[in-house]
Amino acid sequence: MNRRWTYWLWGLAVGLALAACASIGSPEGGPRDYTPPQVMKSSPEPGTVNFKGNKVEITFDEIVNLKDQQKKVIISPAPRTQPLIRTVGKKVTVEFRDPLEENTTYVIDFSNAIEDNNEGNQLDGYTFAFSTGEVIDTLAVSGIVLRANDLEPMQHVIVGLHSNLDDSAFTSLPLERVSRTNDRGKFTIRNLKPGSYHLFAINDVDGDYRMARTEDIAFLDEIIMPTTSEYTSQDTVFTFDRRVDTVMTATHTLYLPNDLLLCMFNEGYRSHYVKQTTRPEANKLHVLFGAPNDTLPAMDIIRPAVHQDNWCQVERTADNDSLFYWLTDSALIKTDTIIVAMTYLRTDTADRLEQVTDTIRFGYRKPSAQVKEEEKKAKEREEREKRLAQLLEKQEKAAAQGKELNEGELEELKELQRENPDDIPKLKMELAKSGTIDVGDSIVLKFETPIAAIDPAGVHFEIKRDTLWVPYTGKVEPFRPVDDYNPMRYWMPVTTLPDSTYRLTIDSAAVTSVYGLHNEELKKELKVRGLEEYANIYFKVNVKQNAFVELLNSSEKVIRTVEVNNGEFELLNVSPGSYYLRLTIDSNANGKWDTGNYKEHLQPEEVYYYPKKLRLCANWDLDENWNIYQTAIDLQKPEEIKHNKPEQAKNKVEKKQDKTRDESEEDEDEFGTGMNRTYTGNKYNDAKNRRLNR
Repeated sequence: MNRRWTYWLWGLAVGLALAACASIGSPEGGPRDYTPPQVMKSSPEPGTVNFKGNKVEITFDEIVNLKDQQKKVIISPAPRTQPLIRTVGKKVTVEFRDPLEENTTYVIDFSNAIEDNNEGNQLDGYTFAFSTGEVIDTLAVSGIVLRANDLEPMQHVIVGLHSNLDDSAFTSLPLERVSRTNDRGKFTIRNLKPGSYHLFAINDVDGDYRMARTEDIAFLDEIIMPTTSEYTSQDTVFTFDRRVDTVMTATHTLYLPNDLLLCMFNEGYRSHYVKQTTRPEANKLHVLFGAPNDTLPAMDIIRPAVHQDNWCQVERTADNDSLFYWLTDSALIKTDTIIVAMTYLRTDTADRLEQVTDTIRFGYRKPSAQVKEEEKKAKEREEREKRLAQLLEKQEKAAAQGKELNEGELEELKELQRENPDDIPKLKMELAKSGTIDVGDSIVLKFETPIAAIDPAGVHFEIKRDTLWVPYTGKVEPFRPVDDYNPMRYWMPVTTLPDSTYRLTIDSAAVTSVYGLHNEELKKELKVRGLEEYANIYFKVNVKQNAFVELLNSSEKVIRTVEVNNGEFELLNVSPGSYYLRLTIDSNANGKWDTGNYKEHLQPEEVYYYPKKLRLCANWDLDENWNIYQTAIDLQKPEEIKHNKPEQAKNKVEKKQDKTRDESEEDEDEFGTGMNRTYTGNKYNDAKNRRLNR
C-alpha cells in the first residue's frame, strides 16, 4: 500500500513538471539593443579603384531602414539624375542612372540616415567611397555652418567646393564636391584631390547645386588648400598595482583645414512687382508689393473723375511693401469701383528696376452678412419711427379730449424719443498698456481709424497724492503720432516717476477721426512700478567697433536694445526673470543687423551670444565682463534658446553622468584628433590673420 502511494506521488510530480514545461508564456526580454547596424560586406569594397559598374550594395548585420534619405544622403560629385537609393532587408543599394565620370572619386555620404529596424539605432557619419580611376583621392576638409544672425546650427544644408575660382562659378556651375551638414551643423567633405578651392554652403531649394539669389548661402573669402599633418599620441598601460607597464605611441593623420566656419545668410532679394491689390472695406484700399520700396507709388484716381485732392491717409509698413489707403473722401467711399493709375518700380527681365504705370481697378461689394445686418437695423429703425408716430398721434388726440396717455404708453413714448445710442457710431480707442506699467513706458493710444484731431483741452493728466488726485505739474505735451507709418497710434510725451500713480482722462468728443466720429469718455489709472522691483545690468565688453546689444527673453524675442559705448553697456530697470544677450558688430552704424552680399564680397555683420543665462532678481545689480572671443562661436548660444537641436542619440545608453557643460557637449573630432574647439576669435578675420602670420 505504501509503495502504491509512493508511485502515485511520483507520477503526480512528473505530470506537474511536464505541464509546466508545456505551458505557454511570454519569454523575458533581454537588455535593449543600443548598437547601431554594422557593415558586414559590400560590393564593391570600400576604397575600390577602377570601378566599372553602376550599383553599390552594402550588407549589414541586421535589417535596416533609411530615414529622411532625401534630406540626409548626398553623393559627390552630384549626378545629373538622382540615383535610386533603397533598402531591402539587410541591404542598402545605390543604383546610378547616369554613366559615372572617368578617373573620379565618388563619395556616398549617408550621414545618420541608416538605422536598424527594431530600435532605430543610427549609424552616424557613415560614408562609402570608390574611384573610377587608378587612384582614390583621400584629402578632406571640415568645419561648421551657422546661421549668421542668430548662430543657429544649419542642419542638412549643402556644403561644397569649386576648383574654378571665378566668382561666377557659384552662380553658374554646380558645386564640384559636396557634402551635407549633420544635425549640429558640422560638415566634412571627404576624398578630395590636392588643389585650390572656394568653399560655399547653400540651402539648395531648387536642387541645382548652385546659388540662387533667393536661397540661403554662405561663402568663405579665402582660398582653401586641403592638406594633411601627422601627430603622435601616447597611451599608458598600468599594472594592477598601478605601476607603468607599457607606453604605446601611435601616429595619426590630421586632415586640414578642420576649422572652417561658414555663416549662412539670405541676401533678402525679392523681385519688385505688385503682388496683390484689394479693397477689403469700402473706405480702404490695399496694395501689397513683392519687395520693399524706397518710395511710395504715385496714385492718380481716374474714376470717379471728381474727388478731393487729399483723398486718403496712408498706413504703411517700414519697408513700404504693404500699403493701406484710408479713403477720406465720402464720394469715393460710396463709389462701387475706383480706378487708379499707379506708377511704381518693377523688376524687368534683365533684373533691373523700371518705372511702369498700371491701371488698377478697386471694386467693393458689401458682404452678404453686412447687408443683412444693415437691412435688419433699417427695419428696426422703421418700426421704431412708425410706433413713435402712432404714440404722438394718440397723445395729440388724447390732449384734444383733455386726457393723457396711460403710464405704460408715456414711458414707451419717452423711450422712443430718446436718441438711440446704437444709431450713433463712436470712435473706438484704448490704451496700449494700462494698469501697472514699467518705468519708461510710453502712454500710447490706439484707434481703429485714422485721427483728424485731438483737443488738448479735453485731455487731463493727474497724479495721486496720498488719497487725492491733483493735476500733474510736470511738462505734458499734446498727443502726437508714434511714427510716420501708422496714423492710428498716438503717444503722450510725458515723464512718469517710479512708484507713482497717475490718472488719464480724455473727455468725450475730445478726439475726432477723419470720418467725423467722436470718442466716448476714457478714464484710466496707471501705476508705475518702483525701482526696487527691477534689476540693473552693467557689462564691460572687449569691443571697440560700433556695436549694439539686444536683451532677449526665453523665446528669443528682443526686449530691449542698447548701444555699446567705449566698451560698456547698461540695461536699467529690467523686470526680474531669465534673459539672454546678443551682441552685433554694427559695421555701418545703422542700429540693425545687416545681411551679406555675395556679388560685393560682403559678409553679414558679426553676431555673438553671451554664453550664460542671466537670472535677474528684484532690487539686484549684475556687473560682468564679457570677452566675446572666449567661448567657441558654435558653443556661445545657450541651449535653452537654441532651436535647431541635435537629434536624440538613440544608440547611446542613457546614463547619469557628472560632467561639466564642456565635457558633456564635447564632440570627438571627425578624424579622431579631439581638436574640435577651433571656432574661436574674430570669426571673419581669423583666416586673414592666419595668412598674415604664415
